[in-house]
Amino acid sequence: MRNAPTILHLDMDAFYASVEQASKPSLRGKAVVVGGLGPRGVVATASYEARAFGVHSAMPMGQARRLAPNAAYLVPRFTLYRAVSEQVMALLGELSPLVEPLSLDEAFVDLEAGGTAWDEESARLTGIRLRADIRAVTGLTGSVGLAASKMLAKIASEQAKPDGLVVIDPGTERDLLGPLPVRTLPGVGPATGDHLRRAGITTVQELAEAGEDELVRLLGKAHGHALYAMALAQDERPVVAEREAKSVSVEDTYDVDIHDRLRIGLEVQRLADRCVGRLRGAGLSGRTIVLKVRRYDFSTLTRSETLRGPTDDPAVVREAAARLLDSVDTTGGVRLLGVGVSGLADYTQEDLFAQAMPVPPAAEPEQGEVETVAERPEPVERQWRAGQDIRHTEYGHGWVQGSGLGRVTVRFETPQSPPGRVRTFFVGDPALEAADPLPLVPVPSHPPARPDQPSGGRHAQASSDPASLPKSWSGTGGATSRP
Repeated sequence: MRNAPTILHLDMDAFYASVEQASKPSLRGKAVVVGGLGPRGVVATASYEARAFGVHSAMPMGQARRLAPNAAYLVPRFTLYRAVSEQVMALLGELSPLVEPLSLDEAFVDLEAGGTAWDEESARLTGIRLRADIRAVTGLTGSVGLAASKMLAKIASEQAKPDGLVVIDPGTERDLLGPLPVRTLPGVGPATGDHLRRAGITTVQELAEAGEDELVRLLGKAHGHALYAMALAQDERPVVAEREAKSVSVEDTYDVDIHDRLRIGLEVQRLADRCVGRLRGAGLSGRTIVLKVRRYDFSTLTRSETLRGPTDDPAVVREAAARLLDSVDTTGGVRLLGVGVSGLADYTQEDLFAQAMPVPPAAEPEQGEVETVAERPEPVERQWRAGQDIRHTEYGHGWVQGSGLGRVTVRFETPQSPPGRVRTFFVGDPALEAADPLPLVPVPSHPPARPDQPSGGRHAQASSDPASLPKSWSGTGGATSRP
């Protein structure tokens, strides 16, 4: 393990909910819950105001509504979340070439590899500048942990939440870890935690005192060795710049079980197209197509088919998914469907190994035959979902507060406006149209020069003047710095 706290862990605070609050001025300081809004939906993220009522991630949405009936419940807007995440990851990339993203809102950074930190003081200043930069670029807050290992840096960022900075100095790790619950350590989930509790081990200190042999006996060789090392604050895992994806998948849970076989097939085709969209967005292709079906009785079936070569052709993936669906009995109804692609590669196999069956040309109707014309389906009523961006030809940009009974309620405001007015329209009002999310912070035409980037080399960076940061951002005063 290093002798300086140069591993940084960033965790954006209540990320999805914070983005929604920054985007919607009327929700700032209010309880916000983001997730699936149907009766089978789950909470993706809850703002800290909602957490005060007991709402948390992965909670069933119905339970969240009972705990916080007056909160704002919104659908996720992943396009916006990804855009904001890219801004944050770009800031991390300026600190070091070794950035290991764990999700849209969380990452490790090896500051020593980037020459931006080499001791406690330079690491602290880097963390302070990073938090200030994130606030300036995105308007959001993030919690930063700094330590000599990934495990400790993540623990530090948890202690820093919300909107704080915690540095764990080398030599203090055992004292810090000792009283913490065993669930704090990576790899200790509910099952392992319960197993250790039954053996009388509830804290990290008790884990260390149990000894390696006892932990191997309780948990097996690999897990026992790893946990004993972590209990002694030993973690040699490096920051890995690129984490290779093993699969790409999408899935949907339906509020009401689907029984109609035709609709199930159409849903699978739609999911296949979405999956290919993600696949192409990542510049990947794959050989194995996977279908996931959760039936009415909660039984989950998976079927897979391996192609002769990697593909990112939507027709190929659709046809493979359809073949897999043919082998699944959906008579009792389906509550979840998913399509995935694994066996990933960064190239596609050309026509030599094409899997899609050619579509035969349509035959010309012979004389005397009547050509059948499919009836045009009735127009489907537009669906407006709570939190969705919307634009009105007269009132401008807004977002959907709610809809039902043929009407939609819209609050007209932007990230830079004061809380806006609420108006109600018929759902089919031609003046309404779906809109793209607006940036949280206006993009300046000429980005300001960074005052903390002098040209005097590595040590000049370490001595950059923190007075150039907002006055509430302090880098002194012990292990924890909060605004």
